[in-house]
Amino acid sequence: MKLPAALFLCILTITLPSSFARAEEPVDTAQSIIQNQIDAFLNDDAKTAYSFASPTIRGKFPSESAFFDMVKKGYAPVYRPGNFAFGRSKVAGDTVVQEVLISGPDGKDWTALYQLVKQPDGSYKINGVHMVRAAPGPEI
Repeated sequence: MKLPAALFLCILTITLPSSFARAEEPVDTAQSIIQNQIDAFLNDDAKTAYSFASPTIRGKFPSESAFFDMVKKGYAPVYRPGNFAFGRSKVAGDTVVQEVLISGPDGKDWTALYQLVKQPDGSYKINGVHMVRAAPGPEI
């Protein structure tokens, strides 16, 4: 007996363990946050870009303008990516490491390793970005 595709998907969804769905949630959330922050950089929206920074980063750069200037000067591929794509990810406890493959404004390839940390309210914030002049980057 052949099941219609819609019925098969419904049964599959019901029978999959809920932990499987939750395992992808932090990665999906991290990618959405990174996408939104890059969009904010592309729109020169310092307030929105800064809103994704963790308390640790906000402690180092206590104003939106200080944060934005730091990103412009030290993270040009993130500030003005030519193209970017999400690569590998790793979830360890309350931390997500997400690889982002970026073509910088000069056309050179970079790998940005984003670290996002779960906050007490359940949200995730970007706690740092490590840039590697290669694509793909090192093991995460």
